[in-house]
Amino acid sequence: MPKLPKNFPFDRNDLIYKTEKYETNEQWGFFPNNRPIDQHLEFAVINLDKPPNLTSHEVSAYISKLLGIKKVAHGGTLDPGVSGVLPIALQRATPLTRILLRSDKEYVIVMRLHKKVSYDTLLAVVNQFKGRIYQRPPIRSAVVRKTRIRTIYDIEVLEVDNRDVLLRVHCEAGTYMRKLCTDIGDILGVGAHMIDLRRTKSGVFHEDDTLCTMQDLIDAWVIYRDEKDESLLRRYILPAEVAIINMPRIIVNDGAVGALTYGAQLYVPGIVAFSPNIKEGDLVALLTIKGELIALAKSIMSSKQIELAEKGQVTGDTRVLMPRDVYPAIWKKHSSIEA
Repeated sequence: MPKLPKNFPFDRNDLIYKTEKYETNEQWGFFPNNRPIDQHLEFAVINLDKPPNLTSHEVSAYISKLLGIKKVAHGGTLDPGVSGVLPIALQRATPLTRILLRSDKEYVIVMRLHKKVSYDTLLAVVNQFKGRIYQRPPIRSAVVRKTRIRTIYDIEVLEVDNRDVLLRVHCEAGTYMRKLCTDIGDILGVGAHMIDLRRTKSGVFHEDDTLCTMQDLIDAWVIYRDEKDESLLRRYILPAEVAIINMPRIIVNDGAVGALTYGAQLYVPGIVAFSPNIKEGDLVALLTIKGELIALAKSIMSSKQIELAEKGQVTGDTRVLMPRDVYPAIWKKHSSIEA
C-alpha cells in the first residue's frame, strides 16, 4: 500500500501546477502523519485482517467499543467464514467507505472440483473467465438476484492438488467468488464449489506491514492507554488520506480552505496543483498544501480546462470532511473590510 510521505502530496511528480508560488501556514492544520493523537483517531482508517467466524458488522462494532468511538464503518462486506483485508473507517472518515466499496478486489480461493480434470483443460476454462462476465448473485446474497456484468481483471491457477484448485482472482467490486467457482465447474462439466476464501486486496489496502489483526489493534490500544506510547497505535491506525491516495486530486491554497469547509465551491484562483487525468464528472479529492483531505467533490472541469482557465467554478456536489475553522475564514475578513 502506498505510504504517506511527510510532505504528501508534493513529492509526487504527477501533478500539474497552476502556480509555483505556494506556501502553507504551519499554524493551521497538520500534515496527516503529524496530527495529535486525538485528532488522528477522529479521521483515520485501519487495514484490518478480518478473522473468520465474525461478520464485518461485528468487527466494526467491536472496534467502536474498543476505541470508545461512535462511528465506525467497513469498506466492503466479507462473509462470516471469510478472512482477509477489510478496510475500516473511523469517525469523520466513514464517508470514504463509498470509495472503498467501489474499489477493485483481489482474492485467493480454494475451489474443489467434483471430478478430477486435466491441468490443461482446467487452465483453458479458467482463462475463459478473464474479462467481462455475467453473474447472478447467489441465493444467500444480501442484494437483489439480478444478472449483472462484472470484470475479472486477472485470474490465475496457483496450485492444483487432486481435485482442489488454488486460484488468485483480481476483480471488480461486487464479483461473487462462490458463484465464480460454480460457473467454472459448470463449464468444465464436472461441477465445483468454493471451500475457502481470503481477500488479499481491497483498493489501495493489501497484505503489507500495515495489515493488523484484531489482537494487534487491542495490544496497540492497551499500550497507548497504559503507557501513553502512540507508536504502535499509529502503525495500525492510518491517516484517512491513505484511502484516497490513488484518486484524482486538486491541491487548494490555504486561503480557499476555510471557505470550502463553510460550503463554498472551488474556483480556479484557489488551485495550486491538480492531477492530469481529471475528466468532467469525476469524483476528486480536494487537499490542502499539507495533504489534508478537505472534501470529495464532483469536478465540472477537465484537467485541460483547469489548466487553461483563469477563473470559473471547478467543483460541484461537494462532501466536506474537514471541520470548520481548522483554517481561518479569510473570506469573512475580506468581506468585512470591503463593507
